[in-house]
Amino acid sequence: MVFALTEEQGMIRDMAQNFADEKIQPFANEWDAEKHFPVDMMREGAELGFGGIYSPEECGGTGLSRLDAVLIFEQLSRACPSTAAFISIHNMVTWMLTSFGSDFLKEKYGADMTAMNLIGSYCLTEPGAGSDAGSLSTKAVKDGETYKLTGTKQFISGAGASDLYLVMARTGGNGAGGVSAFLLEKDTPGLSFGANEKKMGWNSQPTRQVIMDEAEVRAENLIGQEGDGFKFAMMGLDGGRLNIAACSLGGAQAALEQSLDYVKERSQFGQAIADFQATQFKLADMETELQAARLMLYNAAARLDAKDIDATKWCAMAKKHVTDAAFDVTNQALQLHGGYGYLSEYNIERILRDLRVHQILEGTNEIMRVIISRTLLK
Repeated sequence: MVFALTEEQGMIRDMAQNFADEKIQPFANEWDAEKHFPVDMMREGAELGFGGIYSPEECGGTGLSRLDAVLIFEQLSRACPSTAAFISIHNMVTWMLTSFGSDFLKEKYGADMTAMNLIGSYCLTEPGAGSDAGSLSTKAVKDGETYKLTGTKQFISGAGASDLYLVMARTGGNGAGGVSAFLLEKDTPGLSFGANEKKMGWNSQPTRQVIMDEAEVRAENLIGQEGDGFKFAMMGLDGGRLNIAACSLGGAQAALEQSLDYVKERSQFGQAIADFQATQFKLADMETELQAARLMLYNAAARLDAKDIDATKWCAMAKKHVTDAAFDVTNQALQLHGGYGYLSEYNIERILRDLRVHQILEGTNEIMRVIISRTLLK
């Protein structure tokens, strides 16, 4: 069986590639250097459907599949993995709102979220609850027709700039069953933000703490029912892991393509370095790793679309394998460039810095191994 994209999927991929080449690639180094959050560009992308890729059409989304989303994020990240990754995070918030929110919430926020008139951030991780997300301590106490939320969220992309915050907070007892999901507006009383973190990469998006001190939100801003939050979070993570893997794959593909051009142009010892067998073998390994990673990622996405019983395992395997392989390939691309790869104007060092965190977020790759091994041993 030959795995091939449909004509429609090819068109979706090409549309994303053209947008990335025109609207993202020329500015990516500048955004990284100046730590600029390119909201205007993202809103242009939303005109093509990038603000609600797999959100329902009745809420303004495009209703595409998870495989379609992977194709889009792979192409966007060829230009800038950091920016593509934030668009993925916004899509997770939009999907959760439009899939599980009440009719009131969908009507109030859905269309503006899919159009990216409103920007969304996802708030799960805490200073003391990273890999063990079920141990989160942010509390939501019901007080009549409102909830008062108290706690701190850590490493929140878009924090301070985003308009809406999807917050996981504890309404019940210990464990996953006591977690609920709330939607908070930026100007919610009691909601504040920490300083913008100084990071290795992902500089085109701000990262801050989200701090709640009895932040008061109306009960109608509860998504689903009390106790549904952790279930929503885990469902979101399957797709989120595919998206972040796609962002790694696209970044590494760009690094490989740039390396192919470079080794043909760079001469040492009287010949192009592409003529050395050591270079050729390295390039062959890089191409093989990326093609294998791509097949695993597309397979995992197709399984999630098909609601395969083992989809969670496949998403974990894809996230682990693709992000590891993509970082290694990008590191090899930098090595092929020698000292020039260390310079910002050559893009490779930016891609490397951006891809490193993909092995940590959406569940560390060690946690991916836990998920995979549990399914094997159950």
